[in-house]
Amino acid sequence: MILHSVLMRLKSAITGEEKQSLFEQIVALKQVIPGILDIKYGPNVSPEGLHAGFVDGFAVTFESPEARDAYLVHPEHVAVGERIVSSLDGGLGGLIVFDLQV
Repeated sequence: MILHSVLMRLKSAITGEEKQSLFEQIVALKQVIPGILDIKYGPNVSPEGLHAGFVDGFAVTFESPEARDAYLVHPEHVAVGERIVSSLDGGLGGLIVFDLQV
């Protein structure tokens, strides 16, 4: 399995409703892209204060590296990814992606 973790530094102008809508679009990918086992999202709750401004994120669990690779190029993911990037402070500079084999 692959745990695909995405940390985001959203623009300060993003409203709570816009953020929720964005996360709902991300979660909806599970219904259209094969191989997604689970999607979780939310704010950083670490008390360490080491978030460097990346205070929101989500994690997608894939059944295999191949499922993750298919997700990366899937048109629905590409569309949601474009919305994510347009919502970030600094474009791609407001994004960290870390994949872990579990």
